[in-house]
Amino acid sequence: MLKWIVVVMLIVVLTGLIQPGTAQRLRLGHLPGDLAFRFRGKAYHFPFTTTVLLSLLAWLILRAI
Repeated sequence: MLKWIVVVMLIVVLTGLIQPGTAQRLRLGHLPGDLAFRFRGKAYHFPFTTTVLLSLLAWLILRAI
């Protein structure tokens, strides 16, 4: 249980640090399979592929600990 908490906190911190600049260069949220559309003047984003890749990364980190 402690491993999960450490991994989740590490991912949250790293995501917060890299989000502004690096996330745009890595195109997180704009990968093939991520849906983005406008409906009645509002923009909706569903980053399915990004979620799967970040979950895989979290799983790999957990396996390494």
